[in-house]
Amino acid sequence: MYVTAFLFGLACYVIYKVFIRAFYTVKPDERAIITSFGRAQRLGKVLIEDDSLNAEEQARYHFPQLRTIGPGGPYFKWPWQEVHKVRVVTQAIDLTWDPTKTQTTVEAVTKDNLTTGVGGQIRFRVSEKNLYAYFFGVDSPLEHVMGYFISVLRERIANFVDPKGASLVADTETADGGNAPELSEGVSINDLRKNLPLLNDYMEQQCRSTWARYGIELDAALITQIDPPPEVDRALSAINTTRNQVAADISTARADAEQQITMSKRAVDIARNNAQAEVAPLKELAETLVRIKSSGGPDALRAYVRNLRVPLLGKAARIIQTTSAFR
Repeated sequence: MYVTAFLFGLACYVIYKVFIRAFYTVKPDERAIITSFGRAQRLGKVLIEDDSLNAEEQARYHFPQLRTIGPGGPYFKWPWQEVHKVRVVTQAIDLTWDPTKTQTTVEAVTKDNLTTGVGGQIRFRVSEKNLYAYFFGVDSPLEHVMGYFISVLRERIANFVDPKGASLVADTETADGGNAPELSEGVSINDLRKNLPLLNDYMEQQCRSTWARYGIELDAALITQIDPPPEVDRALSAINTTRNQVAADISTARADAEQQITMSKRAVDIARNNAQAEVAPLKELAETLVRIKSSGGPDALRAYVRNLRVPLLGKAARIIQTTSAFR
């Protein structure tokens, strides 16, 4: 009786293990790999390659390509095989996610030693090209990617300078010929706020190799807020107000100066035109006299001058004739 029960239980276990659990399916948003006695099925000797990694990193992240099972099923596996599934759709996670602690913001120090909070999200997806790194490279791939992202982000914030502000400093000189003081000094948080798209682009470029390191592709970095402590925020508000007022005064003074310059140019043009209008008849008269003298001689010139005097004599109230004195 005991032997029969044992054989019956063994048969049930074999049926469950070999036949029922031997079949599996893969959803449309999933990919799967098979391990036999813990070893994943590989595609020969094909290895993962990424040009963004240097020689030392390529030797460290030396992962083989695995045989990937796409959506469908049912598929069959042997009892000594195990199926590992993962979702490959794009997912979003907050920057503050950390399995080891609870936090509402990520702290970072700016180049002027101000502690600020950074918030946002990143979009990622598991790389089908490097499932070995995701499953077997590290214990928690997402945690490693987040740590890598945060470290790069903090390094960038600590050295960030507004490109436009830097160009202004480079092109501006003081009255004594020296370089102008840095316009963005003390307001690096403002520079970060104004250049969030630039910061996001930089983070995406720096994290393009995460798929080769950890098997996770960074789809987009969405840093949306830079929040300093309240006392620092109040000081920055005062600085911004002052700078805006100074900028408005500079714009007004520049507009007045440009208006004065324009009016001066117009006055010069008007004076030049008036002078040219007065000189033109004189030039025309001189050319006429030259032509009369060249064609008729001195007598014709004297006759022309006498004829010009007739209208003047008619308008004159008194005529005085002078003669040469007798010797």
